Amino acid sequence: MAKCCLVLLFVAISSLFGILDASAGDADPIYRACVGECEKTGCVADKCFQHCNFSSDGKPIDGPWYLQEPLYLQWKKWDCRSDCRYHCMLAREAEREKLGDRPVKYHGKWPFRRVSGIQEPVSVAFSALNLAIQFHGWVSFFILVNYKLPLRPNKKTYYEYTGLWHIYAILALNSWLWSAVFHSRDVDLTERLDYSSAVALLGYSLILAIMRVFNVRDEAARVMVAAPLLAFVTTHILYLNFYQMDYGLNMKVCVAMGVSQLLLWAVWAGVSRHPSRWKCWVVVIGGGLAMLLEIYDFPPYRGYVDAHALWHATTIPLTYLWWSFIRDDSEFRTSTLIKKAK
Repeated sequence: MAKCCLVLLFVAISSLFGILDASAGDADPIYRACVGECEKTGCVADKCFQHCNFSSDGKPIDGPWYLQEPLYLQWKKWDCRSDCRYHCMLAREAEREKLGDRPVKYHGKWPFRRVSGIQEPVSVAFSALNLAIQFHGWVSFFILVNYKLPLRPNKKTYYEYTGLWHIYAILALNSWLWSAVFHSRDVDLTERLDYSSAVALLGYSLILAIMRVFNVRDEAARVMVAAPLLAFVTTHILYLNFYQMDYGLNMKVCVAMGVSQLLLWAVWAGVSRHPSRWKCWVVVIGGGLAMLLEIYDFPPYRGYVDAHALWHATTIPLTYLWWSFIRDDSEFRTSTLIKKAK
């Protein structure tokens, strides 16, 4: 839920970046001339790149086969054009800073400084922390329902949504993993994996919200709820990956799924007598306030910390609180069902 609430606006805004790939920075004639010269000479000022002797597919333009790019460079996809763009961007931003100008975006992204080849190190670090918090929340939930709370005579849990939350945890871990990878290196493959993971998580979270809010416990009813939504989400992911990466359509789909589940949880928290409903409210409201960081976009401080990195930071406590609500819900439902059985 926390991840879904906060991923919503990011998907929408980053979708717009995909549409508006041309930015003020890469339209700058000085920057463009620098990149063009670098691709011919392999140098930016006194810094030269050996792999600029090769085409973008890694094949040598001239020279024997054993001079082609090292495997670690090919794996990272740091080709001549990427390095030329990066170092020309840094050079141009240094010139703009001397003139007192504000940073501008290049190819839809702020001018970040790499650390050990990582494009956005702070966002990667916060994504990794979110991954850790998700894993901690999942493990603590697993221990609670399987070893601390009473079990049915058939050794199954009383909590009817145990399996659903396990699937949610796996999808959330997968989403944060690819978020970290995407911020490490933004290429077509990592972008598709990040977007697909986010869509899958949003779609499943909507299914889970419907089942919990309306207390759907019958297996046949669950199938009727899940089947059309799963078919829709699967079709959408296949469309994005194998037909067209339509950023505008993806934005609409994610906004629709995200807003729907936010409204469901907000209404449920308002009418329910659940003892931990306040935690649900905090996650919903906190997620909405955190979205302001995406609206108020600002350049990265010292080339590292931007609004989106701070947005990733806000998801850490919200994710922790959300898993706390899930544990409380399992305790509440278990005690309720045990009382009814007596």
